[in-house]
Formats: sequence, structure tokens, C-alpha cells
Amino acid sequence: MTARGSRATGARLRRLLGAGFGAARRAPLAALRRWKLTLGVVGLLGLLAAAPWAWVQATSAPYRLTAAEVPETPVALVLGAGIRDGRPTPFLAGRLDVAADLYHRGKVKVLLVSGDNSRPDYDEPTAMRNYLLRQGVPDSAIVSDYAGLDTWDSCARANRIFGVTSATVVTQRFHLPRAVALCRAAGIEAYGVGHDTWGARSSTTLYGYFRESVASVKAFWDGAVTKRDPRFLGPQESGVTRALES
Repeated sequence: MTARGSRATGARLRRLLGAGFGAARRAPLAALRRWKLTLGVVGLLGLLAAAPWAWVQATSAPYRLTAAEVPETPVALVLGAGIRDGRPTPFLAGRLDVAADLYHRGKVKVLLVSGDNSRPDYDEPTAMRNYLLRQGVPDSAIVSDYAGLDTWDSCARANRIFGVTSATVVTQRFHLPRAVALCRAAGIEAYGVGHDTWGARSSTTLYGYFRESVASVKAFWDGAVTKRDPRFLGPQESGVTRALES
């Protein structure tokens, strides 16, 4: 091989080695950029997922109180939580006990019981009324909303159908942030008092807290984004006004 041929071969070899080393150096940098992009996307998705929960918590935090602390309001909005054989479930009974206590303390004047009566054989508001009567609440102080199919519907109907502008929302403690946030989004100056279920039903309560983290997404959509109409609107009702006047 001539000297010129040796030099040319050496130059080609150096170029090939240089290209190989350059590619080797670029590979880790490309992988690092991909990891940064992936982490950025995951972080953004995490923030988006946490935003509804943060909205629920921040919107409701100053207004979640005990029965002793809560200010007087004209109405307690008691949210349904299921019935069995025509009687309230333990969770619903707990809510009704809290509502009756608020009434007897003089914290509220009228109890608006809001629940599901979408089938003839399922009537939450009537079961709630009957339970409250046994707790010494007079019939004249109880008003029924038969179309409270979910939390947003109960809050929106309380304001738009029954004319409620100030109320104390009664539910379980794990549900209270979402309930108060939605009622305030529906135009009610809402406070909340919760029934504590940790001691008696810890496993169900733990599931309730987990469920609320998921349900906050729908709550944010209903209360902060769309403010949709309840599934059943209908004409305005004067039951709360009459009860307050009696």
C-alpha cells in the first residue's frame, strides 16, 4: 500500500470512529430528553387531576364547621344517602340525626330533605321526613325535594326551585367538602356540618374518602365549568318560604 493510500485509509477510519463516538455521546442525551418530556407530561397530567380536588377543598374549607360553630341559617339542606325497606340507611340516619340536632339547637328553622324518588317504589324524601318526625321535628318544618338525584341537582334545585339562598348542608364528613363547594357554586351561601362515621364504619368511610377524590372531577365540571341544569327543573315551589313564614 502506498503512503497516500495509508493516509486515506487512516482518515476514513478516524471519520468512522468519530461518528461512532458522536452517536454514542448523543444517545444518552436523547434518552435524557425523552425522560424529561415524559416526566413533564406526567406532571402536567397530575396537576390537571389534582385541580378538581384542590378546588373542592379550597372552596369549602372555611365553611365546614361543627354544629356548635356553624352560624344560624334559615334552612338545612339534608342530602339523601339511600333507603332500605323504606327506612334510611345508617349513613342517611346519621345525616338526619345531625339535621334534627341543628333544628333543636335553633341553628336552622326549616329542613329541606332532598333525595331520589325516581321510581314509585323508592322514596327517599318521605323516609327522611318520617325519620325526622320520630326525632321530634314538626311536620311543618320539613320540606321535601323529590328530585335530588345527585349532589349538584340537590344544590341547584334548592336555589332555583325552592329559592334557598342561605343554608347549612348536612351530609357525611367525607362528602362535606364537595357538597359545600357545589352548593356555593349553585348560588347558596352554604355552610356544612358533617356526620362523623370513622368510629362505627371505618372501612366504608375510607372508601368514601377515596371515592370523593374521583367524584371531585365531576363536581368541578358541574360546579365550576358547565353549571348545568338539574335533570329535573320544573316550576318554582314555595314550600320553604311557607315553612319559614309559619
